[in-house]
Amino acid sequence: MPRRLLLVSNSTLHGSGYLDHCQSCVSAFFGSEVKKVVFVPYALHDWDAYTKTAREKFQSLGYEVNSIHEASDPVDAVRKAEAIFIGGGNTFRLLKSLYDHDLVSEIRSRVLEDGVPYLGSSAGTNVATVSISTTNDMPIVFPPSFTAIGLVPFNINPHYLDVDPSSCHMGETREQRIQQYHEEQDTPPVLGLREGSMLLVEGDSATLLGTTRARLFTRGRATVEYDPRSDLSFLLAN
Repeated sequence: MPRRLLLVSNSTLHGSGYLDHCQSCVSAFFGSEVKKVVFVPYALHDWDAYTKTAREKFQSLGYEVNSIHEASDPVDAVRKAEAIFIGGGNTFRLLKSLYDHDLVSEIRSRVLEDGVPYLGSSAGTNVATVSISTTNDMPIVFPPSFTAIGLVPFNINPHYLDVDPSSCHMGETREQRIQQYHEEQDTPPVLGLREGSMLLVEGDSATLLGTTRARLFTRGRATVEYDPRSDLSFLLAN
């Protein structure tokens, strides 16, 4: 079965509620074949509250949510999952918990070998990539590795933020941070997903969806801007 991923930049867009801005894409992505979604709330501290938020949203879309933290055996929950949703929060905390529960390779196998649909948002999008080295989050805990699930052969920077010309902030811009990452050898491309954008991957096809543009950073090359509906399938060939 081909991989199916929907990698969303942000869970909440200014002026709207949880997943409201991408709910039509989520419904189209899961379709009528999926009835139950396994939710991974590890990126936030309060798993019960986070699950309640996700459960209410997905119920409104016609899907049942079973949180992995409620399962007696998290690995078995992934093995039986019809679909997987990993939400946002702190990426370091999320990846550490995935390793702690032996879920990294299990999720990779279910998605890449069995074709289980994977929805990620923010931190959940980060961990779907090569590594979490281009996350915006603080390392509040330390996972055993920065290597992530590896569902795509590049990195993503969710919540990508452009420079505000009126700002007096003197710290590095997001662009400079990513360029510093590419000063290291053998670093993959980084797709900067602005809030409101998402990447749909179906097999060897990748399409930018949403309402905002995305910016691609590749080591040794000039950055490139892409409009919504752009074909980014070439990124999957790296």
